[in-house]
Amino acid sequence: MARLALLSVSDKTGLIEFAQSLVALEFEIISSGGTAQALKQAGIPVMKVSDYTGSPEILGGRVKTLHPRIHGGILARLDQPQDVADLEANQIRPIALVVVNLYPFEQTIAKPDVTLAAAIEQIDIGGPAMLRASAKNFAHLTVLCHPSQYPAYLTELRENGEASLAFRQACALRAFEHTAAYDRAISGYLRQVGAQPAANSPTDSHPGAGIDANVDANPDANINANINANTNANPALPAQYSLEGSQLQALRYGENPHQPAAWYQTGAVPSGWAAAQKLQGKELSYNNLVDLEAARRIIAEFRSQPAAVIIKHTNPCGVALGDQIEQAYTKAFAADPVSAFGGIVALNQPIDAATASQLTQTFLECVVAPGCAPDAAELLRAKSKVRVLVLPDLISGPAQLVKQIAGGFLVQQADDQLTDPNQWQVVTQKQPTPTQLAELLFAWKVCKHVKSNAIVVTQDQTTCGVGAGQMNRVGSVKIALEQAGEKTQGAVLASDGFFPFDDSVRTAATAGIAAIVQPGGSLRDADSIKAADELGIVMVLTGVRHFMH
Repeated sequence: MARLALLSVSDKTGLIEFAQSLVALEFEIISSGGTAQALKQAGIPVMKVSDYTGSPEILGGRVKTLHPRIHGGILARLDQPQDVADLEANQIRPIALVVVNLYPFEQTIAKPDVTLAAAIEQIDIGGPAMLRASAKNFAHLTVLCHPSQYPAYLTELRENGEASLAFRQACALRAFEHTAAYDRAISGYLRQVGAQPAANSPTDSHPGAGIDANVDANPDANINANINANTNANPALPAQYSLEGSQLQALRYGENPHQPAAWYQTGAVPSGWAAAQKLQGKELSYNNLVDLEAARRIIAEFRSQPAAVIIKHTNPCGVALGDQIEQAYTKAFAADPVSAFGGIVALNQPIDAATASQLTQTFLECVVAPGCAPDAAELLRAKSKVRVLVLPDLISGPAQLVKQIAGGFLVQQADDQLTDPNQWQVVTQKQPTPTQLAELLFAWKVCKHVKSNAIVVTQDQTTCGVGAGQMNRVGSVKIALEQAGEKTQGAVLASDGFFPFDDSVRTAATAGIAAIVQPGGSLRDADSIKAADELGIVMVLTGVRHFMH
């Protein structure tokens, strides 16, 4: 008897050619819905699932394959006499191949005008059931969930007569990964639209729902180990957190050549850097992508006036605003031309010819902007190795940030709220001028994205000195002031954390700093404020800290 294949796919890429090959290899095909129609129109012999099961499709197509003749044929263990007997008694044929991919849920929710009702209808039920059943029973059949698997399966058949056990097991793994990603997309969407279960629902109280569910398996053991019990859950974050991605690109290496690395895309629809258009240049590296994201986070702070950012090792070496994008870039470059060599540049406006001409004057790793004029692109080709990317949306970023630690990971909301200077408090006798206040705001926005301990000195809405990642704030102050040099005269200084002593305030004033912005919150704030008053400089407290580790 011919082998039986069940084909039910939303993505019909390569379907007809694959089905023709199956028929040539003496398979019989059963199918449902649009897949059956497509096969029939191509002249491929196919039996509708409803004819095979003897049960019609019901509920507008919601129920098609949920039937014992389908799932019995998938789940039967052909080396178990009782299973074989059950098949014979119920006139069920074993199914040798299941080819299923799921309703396009992620593509649907990516549409800007999608309704909840429309999204719900794209939640596949029969498809995941068949994939999971087939994957569970990989010892006896093959499951395929992506068109890219078709050629390898046909090669297995032509060379061996059937798919090897190793091949079937690899396909089963991919099927479970596919359904897991699908479920995570659904739960993520429902969470986003506010449809998650109440905190005290049976789902949340189930012993397996928590991140440390293994501790609950034996309530008398390790009772103190469950430091993240559901009762201590942060309501601002989900009780369970999953991060799913598909490998978009293998990278040459990670931070260093001995570290393998890859780039993963979240979601079925490319977004963020996965949606960027690369106009020219070499392949992006791991470090390029990390630096590009750091540049994006800073440039997202500036949404009206032309802005340019130059990044080295995730820290800004030059940030500036200008009347035109060319001016913003030349100011940012002049802030630290030595460090800018080999840097990553982000612009918040499209690249024009004048800016492109400036960009070609030095070696850069990457340039990203929301657009690029044709004449600018032509000029940039003179530097063929520089990676030039167009990303129209430089504003949108991840809502949560994830960092792995041994035995788990940490999740926090992104520090992406725009600064509101109306919430600031001027605590010195001397008040800032409107120009100083604008400069303090610029410095504070940049300082937010510098590795802590962070100090940023700016003037004319351009960075002059940056002290990043030092073990103490005094060291960061010293580095930033030394780098700024004579530009400290009349400049402003931003600190991502409070000053526990007044020494840095006095050092800054001696160098010529005219105004300081810092979060405040130290037990010794009064000492720093008193020093600022004695020295005749402005001090503003934001009430918000921006540590970045």
